[in-house]
Amino acid sequence: MEGNGQVRIGELARRTGVTVELLRAWEKRYGLLQPSRTNSGYRLYSPADEERIARMQRGLADGLAAAEAARAALEEPVLGGGNLSDAAAELRSALEVYDDATAQSALDVLLATFTFETVARDVMLPLLREIGERWERGEISVAQEHFASSLLRGRLMSIARGWDRGVGPRAVLACAPAERHELMLIIFGIALRAQGWRITYLGADTPVESINSDAHDVVISATSSDHFEAAAREIKALAKKVDVSIAGTGASEQLARKLGTRLLLPDAFRAAEELAKTPVV
Repeated sequence: MEGNGQVRIGELARRTGVTVELLRAWEKRYGLLQPSRTNSGYRLYSPADEERIARMQRGLADGLAAAEAARAALEEPVLGGGNLSDAAAELRSALEVYDDATAQSALDVLLATFTFETVARDVMLPLLREIGERWERGEISVAQEHFASSLLRGRLMSIARGWDRGVGPRAVLACAPAERHELMLIIFGIALRAQGWRITYLGADTPVESINSDAHDVVISATSSDHFEAAAREIKALAKKVDVSIAGTGASEQLARKLGTRLLLPDAFRAAEELAKTPVV
């Protein structure tokens, strides 16, 4: 990430699922991408470029020829000039005043315009961090924090609907005992589902001894290492029966070794990619 939401082409390819070679072809043939350049000559791509790629993909999925899909993607107006911060500001304002309808409408536009990864990474997660920090400083109330978290959780769970179906390996996702922060874990589950896995979601404050070990992997999340430490004996016992990964800001390499578990990357999407690469036995 180079700032202002701009990324290099490799990261753009990873986010959109389109190869670097095809992105370059779309840029050269159709002018679909409109990068800026750094002083050293590197091309940087904006959220507007990512949006046009998403529109191009939808056009191709609808049966348009590549040239037609590109023309449609270029002609359709770009949300807020491709500036995610404007859309995030609208969502933030709606959440602060308990305006459910406007917040849902803002999310509808975001999810229809940008990829889920972009919306989660560049809007939802920064917004949640900001809300938490503002609550700690006394700038917003507990009620406002709860409203925002509840609304975003509801939207995420609607996206996650059906994530237990299919024939892929199964992951059981749970928050450690006493852990109430679950939105990052839900986002991780959606990302892992996109990698072909099935998800069993147990949610917040889950007793470790109640987790069924009949899965390919169990992921336990916590924002505080104390929550892992308090359930250390149970986690160690579970890790002897099934592969267990720990995640969240409370997880660390040292703690993972102590518990006999794997440490997941802090980025939910890259963590899902890495876990999906592990051999399934």
